[in-house]
Amino acid sequence: MHGIGNKPGWAWIFFLEGLFTFVFGLMSFLLLPRSPSDARFLSLQEKYYIAERLRQDGATGKDDKADAFSWKEVGMAFKLPQVWMLALVFFMDGAFTPSIVQGLGYTASKAQLMSVPPFAAAFVVTMLGAFVSDRYRCRGLVSMFAFTLCITGFAIFLASPNHTTQYCSLFFSIPGTYLSAPTLSTWSANNAAPHTRRATAIAIGFIMTNSGGILATWLLGSLSPGPRYTIATKVLLAFSVMMLVVSAMNTLYLWDQNRKKRQIRSKIGKSQELPGLGDKSAWFEYAL
Repeated sequence: MHGIGNKPGWAWIFFLEGLFTFVFGLMSFLLLPRSPSDARFLSLQEKYYIAERLRQDGATGKDDKADAFSWKEVGMAFKLPQVWMLALVFFMDGAFTPSIVQGLGYTASKAQLMSVPPFAAAFVVTMLGAFVSDRYRCRGLVSMFAFTLCITGFAIFLASPNHTTQYCSLFFSIPGTYLSAPTLSTWSANNAAPHTRRATAIAIGFIMTNSGGILATWLLGSLSPGPRYTIATKVLLAFSVMMLVVSAMNTLYLWDQNRKKRQIRSKIGKSQELPGLGDKSAWFEYAL
């Protein structure tokens, strides 16, 4: 498509990617139901089952009052240790890989093309990771595996001056980065309740992620010029190690909280517990 509309070929890549995203976004208003109860492709029995499972998992409250907006619940989200541990991880999680590929000697359009295989590998790894983390409720372990991939990738990129080896390192760092993002988002959402507290925790995560993205853009540019990106790679490697450590700390913290909740459940009945505790309830099990 080079030359069509007096535009270079690389520009059309962005036009087509943007057009697909825009059109798909418009279609989502028609295709995506607002809730399971509004899904036309589900039977009444299936809608009831999904709604009940969401209540059991703590994704929704037992009634509309429990899910109503409350500034108190917004403040409670800021007091959760697991929210701030993951907020730190969210900030450090990210890298701007197309610049790295272009720094390996490829032109702008070829850099876009060469970034496809690592991202394809990231898609497969992310889908497998999503299945495992959801099936076995092991968000923390999957996150730590993702950061191990990042550590491996950044270490290889830093250690080797060979462009082929550096390119191969992207098959570790990119899947690790993209596997961690949905895993962390789900982990954060799973461990905050009720609805307003969870929504606030998710918002904190996105704010920290976008803030980290700004830093990553500077790192892989003016602060650390290509093609070696030495300072940036060292920083991202250190971030990956820190994310692994903090994820392990969060897993241990949540495990300890679940242990304490089991002790409380052995002593009192659910009817004796104060209402409105959300994720602080002894009957709310944190996802590890």
